[in-house]
Amino acid sequence: MSGGAPVMPVNPKPFLHALAGERVIVRLKWGMEYRGLLRSVDAYMNLLLEGADEWERDVSRGHLGEVLIRCNNVLYIRAEDVTKRPGDPVAAVG
Repeated sequence: MSGGAPVMPVNPKPFLHALAGERVIVRLKWGMEYRGLLRSVDAYMNLLLEGADEWERDVSRGHLGEVLIRCNNVLYIRAEDVTKRPGDPVAAVG
């Protein structure tokens, strides 16, 4: 490793179950992102999102509603920062 903070591995199942009921961003291996409410996670770590939107390169591709994402397509998942969303105007500093 080159000079960065040490990376601590996270057990994925408790992490995913802790995110259930929260807004998340799921990035797929192919570059698309799905943003929505994580409704459930199964034993295989497949994800069910509710109220999902598809994003690519910070551009919305549309509202999809309910989406099932198969686990082997996921690059990463994280909680959505609801204080700043892509497309929101940036506050001017003056």
